[in-house]
Amino acid sequence: MRTKKKDAAIVTLIGLSFGLATVGLIAQSQSSSKFQQRMQNFHPSTVANAESSASLTSGAAEAPTGFDNVTNGFIDQATFDSDKTVFEKVETIQDGLGPTYNAQSCRECHQNVVTGGASQVAEQRAGHVASGVFYNSLGGSLIESRATNPEIVEHTAAQDEVRTFRISTNILGAGFVEAVADGTLLSIRDSQPAAMRGTALVVPILEANDQSRVGRFGWKSQHGSLQSFAADAYVNEMGITNPLFPEENTSGGRYVGYGTSYDPVPEPEDNGGDITAFSDFMRATKAPSRGPITPDVQTGDAIFNKIGCSVCHVSSIATAKAGTKINGGTLTVSAALGNKIIHPYSDFLLHNIGSGDGIPFLPTAEFASTANQIRTAPLWALRTRNRLMHDGLSLTKEDAIKRHTGQADTVRQRFNALTSAQKTSLMAFLDSL
Repeated sequence: MRTKKKDAAIVTLIGLSFGLATVGLIAQSQSSSKFQQRMQNFHPSTVANAESSASLTSGAAEAPTGFDNVTNGFIDQATFDSDKTVFEKVETIQDGLGPTYNAQSCRECHQNVVTGGASQVAEQRAGHVASGVFYNSLGGSLIESRATNPEIVEHTAAQDEVRTFRISTNILGAGFVEAVADGTLLSIRDSQPAAMRGTALVVPILEANDQSRVGRFGWKSQHGSLQSFAADAYVNEMGITNPLFPEENTSGGRYVGYGTSYDPVPEPEDNGGDITAFSDFMRATKAPSRGPITPDVQTGDAIFNKIGCSVCHVSSIATAKAGTKINGGTLTVSAALGNKIIHPYSDFLLHNIGSGDGIPFLPTAEFASTANQIRTAPLWALRTRNRLMHDGLSLTKEDAIKRHTGQADTVRQRFNALTSAQKTSLMAFLDSL
């Protein structure tokens, strides 16, 4: 699930500084739209109000885990099964699929072991740099790989020399991640050494009249709520417009929406029911469970912490207390999600570890630094994946570690200095995640 490619949201970049200092506050759309006009009115003054306090793991209960298609209690099992069916539904042209798209269902990209897991499916992005400034490809950086008509399949332009893949992410346990308070993520950031400190993006919650929240979903942490996240994916990955993203994508800048021969369904193609089902299903999934914890795994865990991996791959995070208002007041943390400990092995912040894809969060000078930043990959469910890093191009854990430079270079050097036995223990630990 990705950032809206045609209409960029106004966001605030919280950089490598203490507190909530604003580094940037601009977003310019490459085409005029009602959505863009709305985003131009976004102001981040409401950030971290009800969520300003960090949650502590002491006194919190462990979140339920498992790859078993059983609800975590956010909704009952019958509703979970119903929402899962909507998540797995194969969309058709009559439903609004396309005209350009990447997948026909959410499950197509988010299924491994069970629905909601990560997969090998990746999306393609492209753009180019001119005079030091990044420019999206025509129609946006997302190059959709499929279309409902051969005349409108998108292609990478020759001048777009910045090219990358972004692999689909795991969404199991996403409801717990959503329930983490802003203050907790900012506290994690502020506790990190200056050289490794992450960047938090404050983004608009689309369903809350664009009130602010720290982003946490997507490879650029571009969304802070699962409803915004789901609505974004529905239009960008399946081409289905909805109340939060009511305008059709183009094909390389060419309008192919309703009123043309390519799109027979008027906007919005979903009235909001589907994105509610998607978000509630994600909120109700259990967190990924661990494999067997052997003495070798425990040794590897200690090594993981000692060499500094855990600075960014944070092992334990507590969710906000039940009753906390999040997402601009549109969602109340339920008892099923509140005051729970999760083990995502991520800080959900952006870091420059030398593997960035060259495409900034937004193509403006204020966000140029995000071109080489990527959200810390959550390592829970790592043992279910064989294509690693944001682009899926690292096929072994060792190769993935070797790609860590920049803010993680010292950690990589410490890994290289480990003995063969220590590396074996570390790999055993990673294989238990």
